[in-house]
Amino acid sequence: METSAQQEQQQPAAAKIRNLPWVEKYRPQTLNDLISHQDILSTIQKFISEDRLPHLLLYGPPGTGKTSTILACAKQLYKDKEFGSMVLELNASDDRGIDIVRGPILSFASTRTIFKKGFKLVILDEADAMTQDAQNALRRVIEKFTENTRFCLICNYLSKIIPALQSRCTSPLTPELMVPRLEHVIEEEKVDLSEDGMKALVTLSSGDMRRALNILQSTNMAFGKVTEETVYTCTGLPLKSDIANILDWMLNQDFTTAYRNIMELKTLKGLALQDILTEIHLFVHRVDFPSSVRVHLLTKMADIEYRLSVGTNEKIQLSSLIAAFQVTRDLIVTEA
Repeated sequence: METSAQQEQQQPAAAKIRNLPWVEKYRPQTLNDLISHQDILSTIQKFISEDRLPHLLLYGPPGTGKTSTILACAKQLYKDKEFGSMVLELNASDDRGIDIVRGPILSFASTRTIFKKGFKLVILDEADAMTQDAQNALRRVIEKFTENTRFCLICNYLSKIIPALQSRCTSPLTPELMVPRLEHVIEEEKVDLSEDGMKALVTLSSGDMRRALNILQSTNMAFGKVTEETVYTCTGLPLKSDIANILDWMLNQDFTTAYRNIMELKTLKGLALQDILTEIHLFVHRVDFPSSVRVHLLTKMADIEYRLSVGTNEKIQLSSLIAAFQVTRDLIVTEA
């Protein structure tokens, strides 16, 4: 009789799995199941194994594995029976106003766990759909309950997340002020830091001391040695060598080859076009282009940056960027 009852229970479960959309049926269950972006995944794996998971902000185009990554993290952190009490997941179907922050999120984050050590996890999918008031309220909740709760924000467009959530630093500092403080922390924590690693920290933080310290700590925990390469790998930003290759392809290769090479690099390293565009923009200011050519190129790049911020297709915008540089190349040849 017991065997028969078990079979009856198993049949609906099997039917449920069989009827699931494939996107859910084959969703990665562990970090090892995820494909691509190995640098990012290995960094997160390091955080989990050392029980030092920070607040996370995952951004990029839809379908690139952001939600799957954090759900795989949660499943690795908590057993099935703990999942419901330790993880709060909110997605696009939930209300995105200030009430959701003051209600369910605040209630969940403020209650401590009695029988389970460690922290709770709040997953906010499509956080860029939250109102500005809700994001400001969330900042205060994150600050107040960091001790027992970790927050993971997932969004498609980083520009729609308020700077106060991206970093709570009040004002930029000059490198002259930042470096001595960083050196003090490095000495106290006995961090193995290279000279190019320090330059990368200062460059990427853009005067934001909190960001500099977060990058320093994260890179040290993930790699043990802080160099230019490990800093850029830990933050998921393109290396200088990556930008140099992208520029070389756009200016010296035909359109099809340039597009294919850049797409392969973006996919391999999990790079966002927004980050690539920011780095290329700095290059355009440093190179001695003719005035009319520089104006043309910067105008085109500004248009692409705006279109990315309002949610357009990254592949189309990448095509537009390559086209802008190839027109620039032709203008330089014409003026020469």
